[in-house]
Amino acid sequence: MSDLRFDDGVRPAPARGGFRLNKVRGKVMGVSAGIADYTGIDVTLIRIAWVVGTLLGFGSLILVYLAIGLIAD
Repeated sequence: MSDLRFDDGVRPAPARGGFRLNKVRGKVMGVSAGIADYTGIDVTLIRIAWVVGTLLGFGSLILVYLAIGLIAD
């Protein structure tokens, strides 16, 4: 038999999956860590953005955070 090889040795980049909670690195529900994994931004910056957004939005982001934590995954 011949030793045929149909691939050129180049592996395709792994497909980027959808958003997933990261409960290993997460503090409360893993929402901030999941967003950090999805976007590639540092998790500390995401957490600071949540706090600032919650303070400026009169607490409305708390409901968004809970909704993401309960719906995702």
